Amino acid sequence: MNQLPNELQQIHAQHQTRRLFLQNLSYGLGGLALGTLFSGCKTTPDNAPLQQAIGSPMIPRLSQFAPKAKRVIYVHMAGSPSQLELFDYKPELQKVSGQACPQSFLEGKKFAFIRGIPNMLGPQTNFAQHGQSGAWVSDLLPQFAQHADDVTFLKAMYTDQFNHAPAQLLLLTGAARQGRPSIGSWVTYGLGSENQNLPGFVVLVSGGNQPDAGKSAWGSGFLPSVYQGVQCRSEGDPVLYISNPEGVTRDVRRKTLDAIDALNKAQYEDYQDPETLARIAQYELAYKMQVSVPEVMDINKEPDSIKQLYGIEPGKASLANNLLLARKLVEKGVRFVQLFDYGWDSHGTNAALGIDAGFREKCGQLDQPISALLTDLKQRGLLDETLVVWGGEFGRTPMQQSVNGRKVPFVGRDHHVEAFTIWMAGGGVKAGMTYGETDAMGYSGVSGRVHVHDLQATILHLMGFDHEKLTFDFQGRPFRLTDTAGKVVKPILV
Repeated sequence: MNQLPNELQQIHAQHQTRRLFLQNLSYGLGGLALGTLFSGCKTTPDNAPLQQAIGSPMIPRLSQFAPKAKRVIYVHMAGSPSQLELFDYKPELQKVSGQACPQSFLEGKKFAFIRGIPNMLGPQTNFAQHGQSGAWVSDLLPQFAQHADDVTFLKAMYTDQFNHAPAQLLLLTGAARQGRPSIGSWVTYGLGSENQNLPGFVVLVSGGNQPDAGKSAWGSGFLPSVYQGVQCRSEGDPVLYISNPEGVTRDVRRKTLDAIDALNKAQYEDYQDPETLARIAQYELAYKMQVSVPEVMDINKEPDSIKQLYGIEPGKASLANNLLLARKLVEKGVRFVQLFDYGWDSHGTNAALGIDAGFREKCGQLDQPISALLTDLKQRGLLDETLVVWGGEFGRTPMQQSVNGRKVPFVGRDHHVEAFTIWMAGGGVKAGMTYGETDAMGYSGVSGRVHVHDLQATILHLMGFDHEKLTFDFQGRPFRLTDTAGKVVKPILV
């Protein structure tokens, strides 16, 4: 990590105490100088006070090298859709559908629910090739199929975790256990935000439930808490308690915050705790958000043509509403927007979770708005600098879900770590490309395999960071998003 400018070092030394020195062994200079993170990147003038430098943690900062993307929209399908019904067409699998699963697919493998020997299950949808790229897309996504030449498909993704919560944590925080910063937190830690009146990292949830990993999926972990995702809502107040209580005017709120600010600054002078400064910044951001957030989150003011494009549902927390909000947020300078859509766990234990029922309904909710997002970003000139990522936390098995060797009532597939599909668009990614391939049964990758750490490294690279050098000192060692692994998937880059 970069050293503080000379004058800031002197100011810092004046406040140095033995207690602070011991704290710094775990926090590291990065926690005390959020504005001067990287080599050659000055975020404040040399004569700026230290408190100003570290009291504005979200000011825009330069990346380590020229980025291809300025912002990210990550659309996560919580529960994980079946790649075999959407993008990974396997005609050979259809030929063996109903036959007993080969023993080699089961030996030494872990599954969430499969017991005994299940039957193979062929594709439950029809496929066709689309665009000049000839990408295979299922008939469940007819509108998205028109964007086949705008995206890159990663067909041989794989992970280490076969249960939802740890797999989501591994994908989004780099570790299968709680406590690590999410990818959105790392990005805003490194880059700050282009709009000081809005959070740098916004989270939108649809589908009726939080993802299995809960709010840890967008937490800041050991990074200062100002970098955690701010969950906004597409119905009611955009953020809980954003409105002033009855009888409290904006002037009164300002005076209240000034008093709290003075107390926090006094506490910081005594204890030099970086979290105190994060708290000051959060209070100030909350005050600004009272004006800026309701405005940007109001989709009712969008033109009718845009509402029809996305198929929005005013007053509902729908995926369509959230995808439109994502476009509005990145257009206003929000650095990272993370969407979670719950309900993609296609086991087949009931109609709502079956590939022959609930899965089709979920695809119907996805197709129009995700296509609209790509169209909207493109026509506004935002797609080239906005990286869109879509996918789940793992894949689905080519054999049918079973419980104790018996089929479940409806057609479904179990969790699968060996193969799944993620697609990316814009922000420095090649358009109209398919990277990686699975075997004839869609069981595992045979070329172009991409681990979730590789995906993380690639996203950070597109944002202008070497994933091995974007670090934060914690508990005696530097931590990074990709832990000790990860490599950039260079063939998919422009």
